[in-house]
Amino acid sequence: MRLSDFQDGFAAAVWAAEPAPSAPWLAALQAQPGFAVYRNTVLKGCIDALQASYPTVCQLVGETWFRAAAAVYARTLPPRDGMLVDYGDGFGDFLTQFPPAADLPYLGAVARLDRCWTECHLAADAPPLDRAGWARQDAGALATLQLCPHPAARWAWCAEHPAYRLWQHHREGLPWGDSLPWAGDGGLLTRPRAAVAWCALPLAGCVLLDACAAGEPLEAAATRALTADPGTDFGQLLGTLLDAGALAAPHPGRTTSTAET
Repeated sequence: MRLSDFQDGFAAAVWAAEPAPSAPWLAALQAQPGFAVYRNTVLKGCIDALQASYPTVCQLVGETWFRAAAAVYARTLPPRDGMLVDYGDGFGDFLTQFPPAADLPYLGAVARLDRCWTECHLAADAPPLDRAGWARQDAGALATLQLCPHPAARWAWCAEHPAYRLWQHHREGLPWGDSLPWAGDGGLLTRPRAAVAWCALPLAGCVLLDACAAGEPLEAAATRALTADPGTDFGQLLGTLLDAGALAAPHPGRTTSTAET
């Protein structure tokens, strides 16, 4: 037997909800009482990893509901890597399409912010561009300057729901007011130093970072941002990004990329 055949058969048996007809050696393995324990242990590890990575979602729906949904996700999309700290990158999209979450249409957007936290936490270190560094830039070349988002910067905009405010209130344990304005919003997560930090980000900021990530020069990126939200104070927005550590030091001579983010 080839090793790859053994590995493929074993993995399929671990993730099968019910034992399926298989090769004699695999049927014998599945018949052992310990195999069911192993299968449950593997599934529990995935559920535990998802619960650790999506604490805000878990708070919103409760542990019982969350773990049931996580079990469905894990059986549908098992890990591709043994490092479960990064597992679950598609959980937000899964929740958006998950029928039991139909009455919670904001849940997927909140999950994506939880995912942003994980990605921000795991991202590479790099010195951020601060106000002093910005002041040293050649004013005559700002229009063609290509700013790069910091490797740890993550941002998300939700047009339909106040996903960031829901996420922020649960993350920070903030008290709820009499009512929460039900309007779209955005959030920015950064890690300029040791800990992940976050702040609200308007639509123009998300559009600007999208354009910068696509390699557009500053003038074009700023035009996109101001077109999306004409009332934006661009200087104030840029200051917010600099103070949050959302931008990396520019690389002179970097060529424009048309890649989508």
